[in-house]
Amino acid sequence: MVQAPMAGSQDLAAPHNQPPAISFRAISKWFGEQRVLNKVSLDVSHGEVIVVCGPSGSGKSTLIRCINRLEPIQEGDIVVLGDSVIRRGYPLATLRSRVGMVFQSFNLYPHKTVLENVALAPIRVKGLTRDQAEALALPLLRRVGVEDKINSYPGYLSGGQQQRVAIARALAMEPKIMLFDEPTSALDPEMIREVLDVIYKLAKGGMTMVIVTHEMGFAQQVADRIVFMDQGEVLEVSAPRDFFAKPKSDRAKQFLSKIVLAGARFESGVT
Repeated sequence: MVQAPMAGSQDLAAPHNQPPAISFRAISKWFGEQRVLNKVSLDVSHGEVIVVCGPSGSGKSTLIRCINRLEPIQEGDIVVLGDSVIRRGYPLATLRSRVGMVFQSFNLYPHKTVLENVALAPIRVKGLTRDQAEALALPLLRRVGVEDKINSYPGYLSGGQQQRVAIARALAMEPKIMLFDEPTSALDPEMIREVLDVIYKLAKGGMTMVIVTHEMGFAQQVADRIVFMDQGEVLEVSAPRDFFAKPKSDRAKQFLSKIVLAGARFESGVT
């Protein structure tokens, strides 16, 4: 287990000697006059699973969307697998083949079958034949547990099944890094577990991952480190056991106390 930084430390680097898989270097971002990321510095090691949490509006989703340039930054640098991805001329197709992303909404093509959805990007981006792409897609669909739905259209699938297809679609590009932006927030409660199980297995298989989630029980199980954000800043980076047992920042303590209180109220039926 990694060692959490000391309280007040500005050293947010991942605890490994090799160059990081992802390096945020004092990045800042504005939406108009609103500063949504404020000089964020953070390293993610190869094979590491980072869970980013915090209150709504803290900048966590914006942070991971900057990794594959879905959002531009105005200051700093982001280095992914040794390359600055914000430099002029860096090919987006290369970046997005190396970094897969799964969103809150599933974004599947409704007029294409499950198999066609997963095979499409390898055909168009990597130049595979249809047979080659389908041969790649089938074991991925088996891996996420929807191999029996290959000829179904997304509209006939549950939300959990659609999200698992979306994960298979991202994996079909054979990425080195996977990003998950609140992947269960659009799901009914009974569908959440099946999606989290797939992500958990990916994490234990050694995939480098950055996950934005409000599922704190899952975060404790899967994360190597917890990154807590508020108002566009990283306030705390800790091992899960330390973050949940003894958070260092007052804001993290307040955040966790509200989660515990909300859970207790839900279980007791109090509104």
